[in-house]
Amino acid sequence: MQPWFETVAIPADRSWLLFDRQLPDFPFNWHYHPEFELTLTVDSGGVRFVGDNVERYGDGDLVLLGPNLPHAWQSETLVGEARLHRAIVCWFTREWIEGLMALMPEYGGLASLAAAAGRGLEFDATTVARLRPRMLALGGLAPARQVLELQGILLDLAAVSGRSLASGEVSVSETPRDRERMRRVLTWLHAHYREPLRLAPLCAIAHLTDSQLQRVFKRSTRMSISQYVMQLRIGRACQMLMQTDLPMSHIASECGFSDTAHFAHQFRAAKGLPPTRYRQSFKSSAASA
Repeated sequence: MQPWFETVAIPADRSWLLFDRQLPDFPFNWHYHPEFELTLTVDSGGVRFVGDNVERYGDGDLVLLGPNLPHAWQSETLVGEARLHRAIVCWFTREWIEGLMALMPEYGGLASLAAAAGRGLEFDATTVARLRPRMLALGGLAPARQVLELQGILLDLAAVSGRSLASGEVSVSETPRDRERMRRVLTWLHAHYREPLRLAPLCAIAHLTDSQLQRVFKRSTRMSISQYVMQLRIGRACQMLMQTDLPMSHIASECGFSDTAHFAHQFRAAKGLPPTRYRQSFKSSAASA
């Protein structure tokens, strides 16, 4: 499964989008989009996927994601007496947050928050306890009050240290031409990351030479093309190790590794433990939960 591009439609009379998602379950939906996403998940427990990071989440999971970072939440259990899994989701663009900083120098702290969100940020229980009531109340505010409250929430997040999630950073260039090139390149990589990496088709869709493409990609994502592909492969492997009992040889092939030994070596380098132990640790945590 490759991440699919999600279109976030911000209405013409709004500068950002608020969605109060309430569902019987959150199915695995591996996707990405050019907008930032701030998500507070409540009354739900399950597994969160961000880039090559796969972790269990619980009630009060607060995460900020940067543009084009593949992610998904997959619910497993409801918390307490809740009947629906719930997530408060805020989407906003890079242009919006940069516009705030340009207009108000006092908002300069948002720059480091936006940059760190390229890898995804999880915030601690103390921060969640302080911001949870405000995020849950967003839907009851008038639009003008909503946008002011979101700015306040982001300023509070900029004042604390979130924990980085993905091993690689996605922070797309400010140049509009680079953004459009990167949209086409990322779409191709997400569809073909299991195949041997070839630069020729990427150069063709980006209308760049090999050296130009690699320079633009590094400037845009702060990692090489091969590093980005490896992050996609490791992320997919984490999902399969957690969700299936398939043999290592099958997972290696499915995720684009040449053989089981290559898979084990790359997985250990990325996650710090062999894939067999990673699978065991997830089964142990599931049993404990």
